[in-house]
Parts: sequence; structure tokens; C-alpha cells
Amino acid sequence: MKNNSKLVLLVLLSLPMLIIAQNELYQKDNFVVGKDTLKYRILLPKNFSNQKEYPLVLFLHGAGERGNDNVSQLTHGSSLFTKKENMEDYPAIVIFPQCSKDDYWSNADVDRSGSDGVKLVFHDDKKPTKFLDLTMSLLNQFLSKSFVKKDQVYIVGLSMGGMGTFELLSRMPTTFAAGIPICGGGSTEAVSKYVNTPLWVFHGAQDNVVNPMNSIKMVEALLNEGGHPRFTLYDDANHNSWDPAFSEPDFLSWLFSHKRNQ
Repeated sequence: MKNNSKLVLLVLLSLPMLIIAQNELYQKDNFVVGKDTLKYRILLPKNFSNQKEYPLVLFLHGAGERGNDNVSQLTHGSSLFTKKENMEDYPAIVIFPQCSKDDYWSNADVDRSGSDGVKLVFHDDKKPTKFLDLTMSLLNQFLSKSFVKKDQVYIVGLSMGGMGTFELLSRMPTTFAAGIPICGGGSTEAVSKYVNTPLWVFHGAQDNVVNPMNSIKMVEALLNEGGHPRFTLYDDANHNSWDPAFSEPDFLSWLFSHKRNQ
């Protein structure tokens, strides 16, 4: 019994060090435009060389990870890309920008006053929010680099980031080879702009924060426009549907299998 207790204690003590070690794989950086600063973390492939070309993944975090510490955005999803086998099988540049607490990835009216989850109204006809606009500028800067494979640029986002994923797809429809919006939502009127982009949409049927109907409506709109999205609705998942999504055995293989026609 004592040995088991020591083992548990050792694991608990080592967890913070594992998290720190993982976070250090993502280098801190700032993207400055005028008086505005977008903090972001970037993971480079092992033995990175600017003489080679690599896929690029943009990852948009949820509302709970907003801030300016340049750390919180790594809470969910970052460890997926730092697993040894994934770094070997899918060498890629992975970027985690961080949205400030007073902004949002999507231009939407967000009403959290109700007891049955957030009410959302999306505005694809308006300008992008400040931090989505900064993220687009950062992405465009990377797209100008010779070491980025222009036909293998991907976007993944969860919750608020899932909403940002749908919106970025509509604002940069010729950029992404594939996208994975998790427990998000968006403007159904805008899906025609990116209907041919392969998407894997995830949501939890028991989500009491972002109603799963938001994803269902997006999938329906894509189908009506002639698209063929992949859709996974977890019957037993609440808002954290990203946990089972990241555990899907073909999550990364599906993503990286797609290339955009140039």
C-alpha cells in the first residue's frame, strides 16, 4: 500500500514538470501590428530546416483560455502534437495564438445570461474581430514563407475556437486544405464559400454550453450546398467533446491526408 502511495505521489509531483516540458516545446512569440499585439506559441518540427517544406496547423482555443499569459491557450490540444509518434509521423508547424479576454475569435453576439447555454448570433457580413484579424495577418505572414507547404494548411478549433474555425474558413476560403471545428457553430449563410473544404465536425449531444444544434445546422447547411462533411456527435459527451475527439485514432491522419488543389 505504501509503495502504491509513493507511486501516486511521484506521478502527481512529476505532472507539473511534464506540462512545463511540453509547453517549452512551443516557443513563445509576439506578432505586433501597430499598437496591437497577438501573443502566440509555435511548435516546430524536430530538426526544423527553413530549406524544407512543412504543413502548418492553426489551432484556436476556447473562451476559457483567453488572456495575455501566452500559456493558457495550450491547455487543450497542444499535447496531441507533441506526442513522440505524432511528431515523427506528422512533422508540422503548429501555431496556437491567444485571444484577449475582452475579444472573441468570431464576430458574434454572445448571450450567456440564460440557463440553457449561450445564445449566439453570427455576423459574417461584418469585419472580423481584432484578434481574428491579427491571426489572419499572422497566418498570411507564415504563408509567405518558403518553408510552409501552401497545399497543407489546416485549422482546428474548439468551442469559441470552433466558431472561429468556421469564420476563418469563410474569410480565407482558398487557404485551408481541411478543418476540424469542435463544439462550435457559425453562420449557415457563409458555408457556400468553403463548401468544398473537407471538414470533420465534432460535438457532444449533452453539451449544455454550446448547443449541439449549432454544429448540426452547419452540417445541414453544408449538405444542402453539396458538401460532404464528416460529422461525429458523441451521445455521452457534454461540452468537452474535444477529449474524445482528440482520442479518435485517425484524428491527425485524417487531417494531414488532405491537400488543397492549387
